[in-house]
Amino acid sequence: MKIPVSWLKDYIDLEGLSVEDIARKLTLAGLEVDEIKYAGLPMPVYKEGDKHEFKTSGIEWDREKLVVAEIREVMPHPNADRLTLLDLFDGRENQTVLTGAPNIFHLKGTGKLAKPIKAAYAREGTTLYDGHAEGLQLMTLKRTKIRGVESYSMVCSEKELGISEEHEGIILLDDDAPVGMPLADYMGDAVLDISIVPNMARNANVLGIARELAALTGRDLNKPVIKFKTNGDSVEDSISVEITNSELNPRFVAGLIRNVEIKPSPYHIQRRLRLAGMRPINNIVDATNYAMLDLGQPLHAFDYDVLKARAGRRNVRIITRAATDGEKLKTLDGMERDLTSANVLVCDEKGPLGLAGVMGGAESEVYDASNEVLDATGVEMASGGMQKGKVSMRGKSTANVLLEGAAWNPMNIRKTAQQHNLPSEASFRFSRGVHPAMAEQGVKRGLQYMAEWSGGEIAPGLVDEYPLKPKDPVIAVTPKDVKRLLGINLTAKQIAELLTRLEFKCTVEKDIVKAKTPPHRLDIGEGAIGLADVLEEVARVYGYDRIPETRLSDSLPPQIGNPIHEWEERLRDILVSLGLQEVVSYRMTTPARESRLVSHDEYVVLANPIAPERSVMRRSLLASVLENVEKNARADSASLFEIGPIFVPNKNQPPDEPRKLAIVMTGSRLAPAWDVKDSPTLDFYDMKGRIELILAGLRYTDISYTETDSASFLHPGKAAEVKVNGQTVGVFGELHPLVKERYEVGDAAVIVAEFDLDILRSKSPTYGITPVSEFPPVYEDIAIVVDESVAAARVESLIRQTGGKTVTHVRLFDVYRGDQIGAGKKSLAYSLTYQSDKTMTDAEAAAIRTRIVKRLENEVNAKLRS
Repeated sequence: MKIPVSWLKDYIDLEGLSVEDIARKLTLAGLEVDEIKYAGLPMPVYKEGDKHEFKTSGIEWDREKLVVAEIREVMPHPNADRLTLLDLFDGRENQTVLTGAPNIFHLKGTGKLAKPIKAAYAREGTTLYDGHAEGLQLMTLKRTKIRGVESYSMVCSEKELGISEEHEGIILLDDDAPVGMPLADYMGDAVLDISIVPNMARNANVLGIARELAALTGRDLNKPVIKFKTNGDSVEDSISVEITNSELNPRFVAGLIRNVEIKPSPYHIQRRLRLAGMRPINNIVDATNYAMLDLGQPLHAFDYDVLKARAGRRNVRIITRAATDGEKLKTLDGMERDLTSANVLVCDEKGPLGLAGVMGGAESEVYDASNEVLDATGVEMASGGMQKGKVSMRGKSTANVLLEGAAWNPMNIRKTAQQHNLPSEASFRFSRGVHPAMAEQGVKRGLQYMAEWSGGEIAPGLVDEYPLKPKDPVIAVTPKDVKRLLGINLTAKQIAELLTRLEFKCTVEKDIVKAKTPPHRLDIGEGAIGLADVLEEVARVYGYDRIPETRLSDSLPPQIGNPIHEWEERLRDILVSLGLQEVVSYRMTTPARESRLVSHDEYVVLANPIAPERSVMRRSLLASVLENVEKNARADSASLFEIGPIFVPNKNQPPDEPRKLAIVMTGSRLAPAWDVKDSPTLDFYDMKGRIELILAGLRYTDISYTETDSASFLHPGKAAEVKVNGQTVGVFGELHPLVKERYEVGDAAVIVAEFDLDILRSKSPTYGITPVSEFPPVYEDIAIVVDESVAAARVESLIRQTGGKTVTHVRLFDVYRGDQIGAGKKSLAYSLTYQSDKTMTDAEAAAIRTRIVKRLENEVNAKLRS
């Protein structure tokens, strides 16, 4: 939120505090100042080595060269129809100033002005922003000739002074601006761009920030004085309000002002609105926005005559209710909205008038007939207002205004604004929580400004429906609580004094402070939560930077491990050591995206998705990793893994969340290098080798691999199941060509694996110790010829079974197929290691080999290859 410092001064004396001091105090109290933008005030001068605490931008106005001046006559330029010459007095002498400003062009040639116009005047040599250049580019005024007339100074627009981007016309100051006064003294300012976090929503206004500063500095807070005269019939004689659901609309306040004159707001109001990031529109709409920025209560202005015409002879009856599915409303931005039952409407008996807490309707907006094309955007506005580029057919300006101030359900407003993509100043505040007590103050403040700026007459009374009053908690705090949780020593009286600065009503009974929450805050809980909330306020006002550093005095809690987490961390370490890179994917997806790999009938559907492409919880972890590979398809190779849950729907219960491991490998086996010409691509056996190393690292020994066709996304004949202790723990293989076509992953084969970690983790690892034998091993190679259908794993298993403990190592090192061994046959060559508890003789080794060969002949019809 952008807060002009000049506005803060309406509520607190900031004498002796620099802008940086203010920003520092707010930041240390949890209201982080992201940037300071100067618009006229002196900018800080940093010496070499000084710390720059805040991002700073803007321009400082020269007090000698930028002054308030008055324009006494607008004269024609002798050589240019679109330029004018101004007879101007700058407080010292008369000047002739050349300008092309369109907002005073209509006064050209009308003679001496009955009432001089006050303007911002820049003398020769002034440094300003170039009003006609892109962005913010500095320039210095120099004497020159334009169309035969000498020009050396200028009257300024807001862009040239760094106030806003507005440069279509010059600034027309208020009539009370003193001629000759340095412009920096008259309206120099600085803007604090403050990050308002959700639990600080009460401070999304000038009064809230001023309250914080008063508490932090110990200075007095000058609360706003809301006084106005009333006249005519009471508003209660003309208007009634009905709230159909108090949970959605706890309070609704309405006031009425008659006989307003629609015109521009005073310039100092327009300037503050622009500095705060809002666009001035007219005095009525500006009053709603200004009051909202002032106090924090969003308001909405209706054209009362439109409502009266809709009501006919009856009084205007305002109704707040849920929309019906399919109901429509044309909002201020000109869009026709399709509504659902989740949306709340402000209506009359004829139908919808506005989308509650978000944006008003176009039909009942405040209208200025003097502007045929109205000039503002709805999303800029906190409340009722006009819409850019829209021509109204109403014919006459709004004369009577119904002003609404209400409280709405924060969650409902947040969902509605997101559903319709309608971020607004109003929804920003309502979605974070505005206390219902603020509605009355906001309406009165808005009426006060409207009366001052439009000459309207305020109707006596307010219509105030308040069916659901929030409870303002009372929290008991003791010095022991402060010492235990904050580590500082404060007496009960000191605690009460700190909280009183923030407008808590405190009573002290012995060592107990009872603090009642002020009626502008919804962030204080009850019980233990409320105590923590109040102690946070004590710490903020006391000063986080003043809290001493202390060592933990309590005993350390017992250290309890998390076996599942530790096991997964170990698995991650193994995977990374094998050259795989971990990715962390969104757990939200869409059925369409997952269906490229595998289809599921049911998903866990999100009620409030952050985006259309994140509407359900994933059912496949492998699909998530494949999307990451797809995004990195331009790389020479990708070897990615992810460990995480999938979400399986469970009727009327939270979803099951089994843990999975997914691995995807594709691309070149070797990294590009000067000595690597043609690297082979990763294949089935690269994945199998890594899986063997993963399982070995996890200390599993009873491992087997069998061909499978259970996974439809795997290539037939190039897929296998992995079993540990006889139970399937995962599958791997080459991605099916038809599935691969659905992903943009290049031409190389894509090798994938997916494991059920819950099953894998349940298997008992083997932690054996094998002593180093003192006797020499015997090494021997054998080659056998078997049918093509015989699996190498089957042969290895028979060798180990037959050799028993004596055969300590079996390794397949060659596979041969050719005419020499016949069609349908293959030769498997194994390296065997024999180890005994004594020195083994050649005869003993030969006997073991003979047993192995005979067993293979009997079991798989193997023949020893000579």
